[in-house]
Amino acid sequence: MSGDNVVVARNTQNAPVNPLYAQTAAFSHYNNLSAQLPVDPATGKVVEGGIEAQALQCFENIKAVVESIDHVMNDVIRITVFVKDLKNMDAVDAVYRQFFPTYVPSRTVVAVAALPLDADIQVEALVSNGEGTIPNAPQAGDLLKYTNNTAAAPLSDLSTQSVAFSHYNNITAQLPVDPVTGQIVVGGAKEQAAQCLKNIKSILTSIDVPFDDIVKVNVFLKDLADLDAVNESYTRFFPDSGIARAVGYMPARTVVEATDLPLHALVQIEAVVSHGDGTPPQAVEDRHGLIVEASSNAQAPASALSSQTVAFSHYNNISAQLGIDPATGALVGGGTKAEAEQCLKNIKAIIESVDHVMEDAVKVNIFLKDLADLDAVDEVYAAFFPKAQAARRVVGVNTLPMDAHVQIDAIFGNAEGTPPVK
Repeated sequence: MSGDNVVVARNTQNAPVNPLYAQTAAFSHYNNLSAQLPVDPATGKVVEGGIEAQALQCFENIKAVVESIDHVMNDVIRITVFVKDLKNMDAVDAVYRQFFPTYVPSRTVVAVAALPLDADIQVEALVSNGEGTIPNAPQAGDLLKYTNNTAAAPLSDLSTQSVAFSHYNNITAQLPVDPVTGQIVVGGAKEQAAQCLKNIKSILTSIDVPFDDIVKVNVFLKDLADLDAVNESYTRFFPDSGIARAVGYMPARTVVEATDLPLHALVQIEAVVSHGDGTPPQAVEDRHGLIVEASSNAQAPASALSSQTVAFSHYNNISAQLGIDPATGALVGGGTKAEAEQCLKNIKAIIESVDHVMEDAVKVNIFLKDLADLDAVDEVYAAFFPKAQAARRVVGVNTLPMDAHVQIDAIFGNAEGTPPVK
């Protein structure tokens, strides 16, 4: 990392500690928290008492981390809830309301095949970092958080459609719900994906943000066999503008299979969006017309549907990487450990191509077909992240693209930021 703008990794004994990753990794104006399992930090074990007790422990752990860095729960920008059974969400939501009785962050809820320690729930949070990590920066101080809802997209009392802080808008995961009827649209994955993207576009239009300001998309699918149908709709929305089409801009992207989605939808899509004007107080020259910088190189697998990395302001958003050898375009042999090493080699090649290093990582997300393979993945992981400075999430899925064993995406700091439009 160039200069004094560095990743600040922190831990507290009031939440579970893991030697492989940080509880929170702060960079610029965001704290990236590791996903929290329902583990009692005093015992190191999953709490007893069913889903309600587990959900409470997850949120207590998040609260402990947030308070240990002098923040409060109202500083949470996004919450992501992974459960093994969506039937448990009523109990989870009752606990959720205790921690967010008035303000509600943007939110994503997904059912997945498995979670570490055989937990029933795992929760992660993205938190603002008002003071920032840039020494003496003019935008340092008590930045405001902007929240927005529009009737042109589905409304929920459990989430805010868009929460903007500093130079990013975080959009609640959108289901294929017609906001007029409140029902899932008729049709299959193609039609549902189009409605998800329409909802995202409506939210962005309501806050005067162009659709091509999206820097990262996460697609959750009940059946990966539907991905071609989803991609057919996806390419109708991206690129959106003449300028974006001229350069072939595509956001970074991750595709994840879910065992179930709210309302039994076939697809759910969330987006992270640039916020060029920033949130005040920031100096005018620091908050207008910043450029979205997309990059791809031949040292890692390329895709027509995503950029390998999209930088905006002080973050690089990396597309999910499979264990693909870029020279052959095929998965490497050797099982999960070899694939995990190739995933991380690909990420390393991408981030080094934009003049950054692995130590600039602030968040790593790992998707595994078999959580029994996590020890093998961790052995490789420790070699790439020996300082354990990044936050982390691990979830188990039934299927990955190309029938891979592991998929990894990441977020990195971007010390120099992105320049304003000349």
